Amino acid sequence: MVAVTAGMLVVFALVVVTMVLFMTEVVPPDMTAIGVIVALVVLEPWTRVDLQTGLSGFSSTATITILSMFALSEGVRQTGAIRLLGDAISQFTHGNENRLLGAVVGLTGPIAGIVNNTPVVAVFIPMVSDLADQAQVSPSKLLIPLSYASMLGGTLTLIGTATNLVASEAYAVTTGNPPFSMFVFTPLGALVFVVGSVYLLTVAPRLLPERIEPGNRTANYGVEPFLARVLVPSRSPLVGAPVREVADDTHRDLNVDVLDVLRGGEHFIAADSDREVTARDILTVRGDPATIRRFCTLADLRFLPRASVTDAELDHPERVTLVELVVPRESGLIGETIGEARLRERYDATVLAVRRRGGDLIRKHFRDVELRTGDSLLLQTTNEAARYLRESSDFVVTSEVSEKVMEQNGGLSPTTGRAFAIVAAVIGLAALGVVPIAIAALGGVAAMVSTGCLSTSEAYEAVSWNVIFLLAGVIPLGRALQLTGGVTLIADFLGIATAYLPAVAILAAFYLLTGLLANVITPVASVVLVVPVAIDTAFRLGADPFGFAIAVTFGGSTAFMTPIGYQTNLMVYGPGGYRFTDYLRVGAPLQLLLTVVTTVGIVLLWGI
Repeated sequence: MVAVTAGMLVVFALVVVTMVLFMTEVVPPDMTAIGVIVALVVLEPWTRVDLQTGLSGFSSTATITILSMFALSEGVRQTGAIRLLGDAISQFTHGNENRLLGAVVGLTGPIAGIVNNTPVVAVFIPMVSDLADQAQVSPSKLLIPLSYASMLGGTLTLIGTATNLVASEAYAVTTGNPPFSMFVFTPLGALVFVVGSVYLLTVAPRLLPERIEPGNRTANYGVEPFLARVLVPSRSPLVGAPVREVADDTHRDLNVDVLDVLRGGEHFIAADSDREVTARDILTVRGDPATIRRFCTLADLRFLPRASVTDAELDHPERVTLVELVVPRESGLIGETIGEARLRERYDATVLAVRRRGGDLIRKHFRDVELRTGDSLLLQTTNEAARYLRESSDFVVTSEVSEKVMEQNGGLSPTTGRAFAIVAAVIGLAALGVVPIAIAALGGVAAMVSTGCLSTSEAYEAVSWNVIFLLAGVIPLGRALQLTGGVTLIADFLGIATAYLPAVAILAAFYLLTGLLANVITPVASVVLVVPVAIDTAFRLGADPFGFAIAVTFGGSTAFMTPIGYQTNLMVYGPGGYRFTDYLRVGAPLQLLLTVVTTVGIVLLWGI
């Protein structure tokens, strides 16, 4: 067994600290990764990581390819082709829950094999939520299957997920062999997708709860007790005051929001109106019930106790809509309060409720609420502002009640043919080995911009830079484990622990280990750390390292058991009203099932 050195201990300590920070998210994962680079280079006498090696993650083929795929995926998204599938699904399902689930799983997976699965899920969430409402099906029955199907589909090709690309480079660096080809995963990926889809269509519906009532956002967020309607008598001091000023002054002094004004048969949103309050106006207000009563006393308003406020009262397709948002990991507003984010001023938006990742609901004193990763916000805004929210990188729009907002694109973009031709060319050139995948992808981005499919700013904005910095940090950390002998030491311990196990059992153990790690840290980090160990173990067993690398790669794509391991799981967490245990209940059996299927598939397809 290799001797333990000071360098190994230093690198192991960095790995442990990094994993703890990834799990707790005390510091954003991308900032943790940057800290890893700094620590590795500063501690070079022990880590053996010089400046060039420390920065190698930025020049990595995987990093460049993933960066390019974000832009290519955005070019495809902007064509509107994926969104138009909503109409096709609606016509196919006719409100049938089983058909709807089958369409969601059957479409999401194959698309995610070609287009990065994160933007696919971002586009599908509002579509699926609206289709669920139309079919009177709880979105909770569909959104976890949507996320899982996208993860399964990501195993179909090399470009399906960032995990595949990182594993490909780690395999090439560790073994000296060529990286994985474009469709090397496809036979096994197809098997995994089919088996996983059968599970999602048959077993998962029995395990998934109905956390969200279809078609009633205000009830699902528990907002109704915090909403009321009040009548403005002619004697009220508000008569003659601009509605916008009343809304702003009220919000500042009493923490009560004026949402909507009903005048005759006409509704208009308070935050977007320059009109003056008139006698007999009916105001829809949000706030603590006791505070609303105080507001009525101070402004001499008449409280209307029998006028309930629901989605229908807050959503008027001609002008006003309810929007549900999720705060993604890459949002620039994380750490800011809702007041500091100035949602009311920037988007004419009034926040009605916030659902925390743990399920806690916040329905008052929003100005001081700090935005966190995974928060879901229910807000009322104008249709025009909702379009800007959809394009914002700070939020993922997960539900839009107004059908007019959903129909804003109207059809396919004129650039549709060009965008799909460019993506097809990238895949074809890489698959045929004409150029490396990173060069093909970079060329595809240049073609997207030069042909008008994307502007330069849109290409830059499409990149999830937190993912890029995460990759740049964990890649040299994996390299440090190899340089200091840490990989060899771990392989030695595994050799002792598994001395009497057959190679196929060790293969399955690596798959399961990577999957478990991916659930608590990131899939990318788990693959970077485990691939070298798996390959070293394979060499010691006299087995083919390719099969072990594939097992780790697929294991990194099966972070089904928690909402934090995979970005798409986090994106559906709030809109589905899920609890942490829902992922464990549905994901654990699927992860165990795929442990067997993937292991057997590797043995049958490539042997060990």
